[in-house]
Amino acid sequence: MKQSKNAIALLITLMFVIVITVAIGFGLKQVNSSAEIIKEEKFIYQSRVLVEDVLNILRSSKDIKKIADSNSSEELYLFLSQVAFIPLEYKDLKIVLKISSARAKFNPSMLESNNSLLMRHYLNKYGVNAQYIEVLADNFGGIKDDNSYNSRIFEENPSLFREYIATLAHLKVINEFYIKEYNENALLKIDFNSLFYFGADKNTSIDLNYASAEVWKLILGVSTERAEELLLGAGTYETKEDLDLSDEEAQNLELFKTDCFEPILLVEIELNESKNYSTISFEYDISTQKGSNFVFKI
Repeated sequence: MKQSKNAIALLITLMFVIVITVAIGFGLKQVNSSAEIIKEEKFIYQSRVLVEDVLNILRSSKDIKKIADSNSSEELYLFLSQVAFIPLEYKDLKIVLKISSARAKFNPSMLESNNSLLMRHYLNKYGVNAQYIEVLADNFGGIKDDNSYNSRIFEENPSLFREYIATLAHLKVINEFYIKEYNENALLKIDFNSLFYFGADKNTSIDLNYASAEVWKLILGVSTERAEELLLGAGTYETKEDLDLSDEEAQNLELFKTDCFEPILLVEIELNESKNYSTISFEYDISTQKGSNFVFKI
C-alpha cells in the first residue's frame, strides 16, 4: 500500500515538473515576441517574468495545496526530493530551478546566552576561538551610540550592516576581519553555507527533517558520525520523539527553536544566456502562499 501511495505521489510530482516546464517556456516565448528591447534589458525582464511564472505555478500547484492541507512532513519531503533540481532550456536561455527547504539551517542572529555554549563547543572542534562569537554578535546587535562593540570590525568596515547577517558575502567580510584580527584561519574549515541561514527574520525554526550535518553538530553538540546518523532519518521525523535522542542531546535541542514541519520553500533560479548570467532566490510560504526575501544578482 505504501509503495502504491509513493508511486502515485511520484507521478503527481512529475506532473508538477512538466507543468512548470511548459509554463516557463510559454512565459519566455511571450517575452521574446515583445517590443524590441536591448539585450541586457530583455534579460532583466526575462528574470522578472520567470519569477512571476514560478510564483504563479507554486500558488496553483495541487501538490503544494495537498501539503498545506495535510500538514504532513512526509508529503513535503517527498515533494522536495522530486523537484530539488529542474534544468530547463529555451532557445539560447538556460535555466536551473532549485527548490529546497528554507529552514534547514541556523540563523546566527538567534545566538543567545543559553545556546552560545554549544556554539563555543562547535567552534572548538574546528580550532576557532570564542572571540568569533563576539564578532558575530556585533553584526546583529544594531547600531550602538556609545560604540560599545566587542571588536574593531566597524573601525575597519564603517559601512557594514549591523542589524543581522544578510548574506554569505556579508559573512565573508566578517570572517576575513576575524582571520586578520586574530591571525587565525581555522574558520576556513567550516562550511558556513551549510550551517547558517541568512535573513532578517530572527524567529525562524530549524526543520529537523532538513537540518544539515553541520547544524546537527551545532544544536546537539554531537560528532560528525552521530550527525550523519540523524541525517539518515530525514523525512521521517514527525515529532522530536522520533529522533531517539539521549538525555543530553534532548536537553541541547531545547536550547534552539526547532520543529518537524516548516512548510517554507527556498526557490533558487539560475539564468544563463550568452554573456548574461543572473541568480534569483526567494522564500515561498506554503501556508500563506506568499513569497519573501527576494534576492536578485545580475
